[in-house]
Amino acid sequence: MLKKRSVVLSGHATSVALEPEFWALLDRLAASEGLSGAALLARIDANRGRRPLASACRLAALAEATRRPADEVG
Repeated sequence: MLKKRSVVLSGHATSVALEPEFWALLDRLAASEGLSGAALLARIDANRGRRPLASACRLAALAEATRRPADEVG
């Protein structure tokens, strides 16, 4: 089941639907960098190039997961 979050990026309202596990990793990444969830999504959006935003978010979450031992994720 996907969970949807709404955010304003570059002045436009949008929403991103991801699995809860990805949101958990993105929340952890935002907290570790002292960012709000919206600020993290804005950073991902700014650096995603032509990749869909949801895909870029999943890749950012995957990168976060691989930086930590498996027993610390989740």
